[in-house]
Amino acid sequence: QVQLVESGGGLVQAGGSLRLSCAASGSIFSINVMDWYRQAPGNQRELVARIFNGGSTNYADSVKGRFTISRDNAKNTVYLQMDNLKPEDTSVYYCNAVIKEYRGGYDRSYWGQGTQVTVSA
Repeated sequence: QVQLVESGGGLVQAGGSLRLSCAASGSIFSINVMDWYRQAPGNQRELVARIFNGGSTNYADSVKGRFTISRDNAKNTVYLQMDNLKPEDTSVYYCNAVIKEYRGGYDRSYWGQGTQVTVSA
């Protein structure tokens, strides 16, 4: 059984910073891609940032230059450093990881429970 547990959300003023963490635990052989998504009320869930096992990254245009995704493979953890936050960044943030539970097994997608980020003007 694999679990993703997020932490680090909260309330911050515009221009401030937050750092989100997402730790994967359980039966894990390897983790391929790790993502951060967000979903605001009434909106679809959108991809914010992605990091591959080798370290290459992708970002949504709306967060480029402000957010940084990183990972610690030894800890099976992905981070999202969010700087210069704006009110429009207010959302529930979810991590997602594509995980192989055992050698020769299939890659499966797992989601965290979500963490609220609120940015006040």
